[in-house]
Amino acid sequence: MKTLRDTWLMFQRHLLLMRRSPLSIVLGVAQPIVYLALFAPLLKPALASMGAGSMADAYRIYVPGMLVALALGGGLYVGFGLLGELGSGVIERARVTPVSRVALLLGRALRDVVVLVIQAGIIIVLSMPLGLFVRIPDLLLAYVLLALITLSSASLSYGIALKVSNPDVLGQLVNNLAQPLMLLSGTLLPLALAPLWLRRVSDWNPFSWAVVGMRELFAGHAGDPAVWQSIALMAVVALAALVWSARQFARSVR
Repeated sequence: MKTLRDTWLMFQRHLLLMRRSPLSIVLGVAQPIVYLALFAPLLKPALASMGAGSMADAYRIYVPGMLVALALGGGLYVGFGLLGELGSGVIERARVTPVSRVALLLGRALRDVVVLVIQAGIIIVLSMPLGLFVRIPDLLLAYVLLALITLSSASLSYGIALKVSNPDVLGQLVNNLAQPLMLLSGTLLPLALAPLWLRRVSDWNPFSWAVVGMRELFAGHAGDPAVWQSIALMAVVALAALVWSARQFARSVR
């Protein structure tokens, strides 16, 4: 119970800090909106072989992948904020408090999930005039999947930040990690268009399963096995990332 109470207190604190700088939420969706406006119109001919006979079909393929890219990429970069707190002594002051070390991680990670939910909502609303339509139950399941992706990527980012404690090194590590994960998950274009060897390599990337599950949800196929497989797989990845990152917090804040 103490861990849950401490997590709620940390979550409230980080939400308050987020409310003081709402511009970060807007900036986070600026690039996806540019892609939505300039890149998505090229998709109809590119995805015609996958049955995209209209722009609405193209957006149902493209938007879910872009949301996964936002959850994955946005989560991996949150470690820079933690490095700022390390430099200003916030984490150091936590050493003398009785707050749970796990709560220090979970409170931040849940804040990152809220940010992602808001950003995803903005993108989905902007996509609706372009022909995108998602049923509410399918959308709620999609949010669950996005939340698990964000928990995974944010936890990894916080753990790596504590491990390296250097923004330059963190930037290089995050870039080297984010690019192959995104490319091998088919966030921009489905991996069905890729050669066989690349599809086989992507099978080992859990985020590629998440993209497939998201696209099935946006297509209205909530009962497809890919949906539940992706949710179960990302739950395992999120739990593993949370456990590893929580250990880094416990070692760093004693």
